[in-house]
Formats: sequence, structure tokens, C-alpha cells
Amino acid sequence: MIVRRFLDDDGELAQHLVQQLNTPLDWPEGGGLNTGHVAKIASAAACDVSYNQAANGHLADLFAALPLPGTAEGDEFWGALGDAGGDAALYIDPGNMGGPSFDRLVGGNGAGIADRMLSFLAELDDQQHDAVTRVIGDALAQDTLVAGGRYLGRLWLRDAETTAWHVLLARRRLHQTEDDRKRFLEAWGNA
Repeated sequence: MIVRRFLDDDGELAQHLVQQLNTPLDWPEGGGLNTGHVAKIASAAACDVSYNQAANGHLADLFAALPLPGTAEGDEFWGALGDAGGDAALYIDPGNMGGPSFDRLVGGNGAGIADRMLSFLAELDDQQHDAVTRVIGDALAQDTLVAGGRYLGRLWLRDAETTAWHVLLARRRLHQTEDDRKRFLEAWGNA
């Protein structure tokens, strides 16, 4: 079944299907789907914030838009980013992250890269942030006629920060999310 093929057995969506919808992952065994079943599965998939493969892929796509390490353009870019960001840039330096990090990201385990991205941004002071914005923006501006480099750099950093945050939220497990929601609804219901 399609749902089973793309689910981690211990992922939040899988747990939601099994625990909340009483739908085993190998279901239906020889049975047919009805509209109600399809609607419940679609609702769970659409509303489940923690099952967020799209955020992982998007974070990889953001890095893929930057000059590639190991090329002349990439070496110049990553060197300039290191100069602009100082020690903070080591969090996202290709030599420190390496290819296996992105293999894990695309495979759905992006918390390490997301954490590195947020740590990078948190360590930048205002002057470094502005300098990093320019370096990233200048690299992106070469491929577009839409906007100036500095603006594109701000968009890239903002998008990377938000996406990294989504990836970290996606690492929460159902029991954490479910308990948090119950406490939230109870507290707000009693307010």
C-alpha cells in the first residue's frame, strides 16, 4: 500500500494512523478502501505537521541553490561566507557537514542540518548577518533578474531559518505532541 511504503514505522504519521485511527500499516489485507478511510488518511497526512518530509527536501534545495563545493565558484563562495560569518560559518561549512549529512537529510533525518543552520544564524552578530546576506545574495543574484543580491540573501536566510525550524518540529514524536495538545486544550478550555 502506498501509505505504508513511505512511512517510517516509528514516525508520527505512522503512530497517528495506528493509535488514533486504529489503522494498521498493512491495512487493508485484501479489503477495499472506502471514502471514509481515504478521507481519514488524507486528513492525517495533510494535518500532521511533524511528518514533514517536504521541509527536509526544501532545506536541501536551499543549499543546492548555492555554489557547489569543490568548484572554483563554490570554493570562492564558501571562503567568502566563512570570512563574512566567522566561526559561526563553520556550522554550515561543507568541509564540516559533508555529503553524508545531506544524504540523511533527504532520507528524512534532517534534524542535524536544521540544528546546524539555526546554530549558524544564532551565532551571527548583526554585522556578520549583514555580510552573510550579501555573500549569499550576490551568489543567488547571478541566476536571476528578479531582485538585487542583498534582498535575495535575506530571503534565502529567512527561508532557511523557517525551514530548519519546521524540520526540528518534525522530529517530535506523537506522544510528545499529543500530550502537549491535551494540556493546551485543557488549559485554554479552563481559562
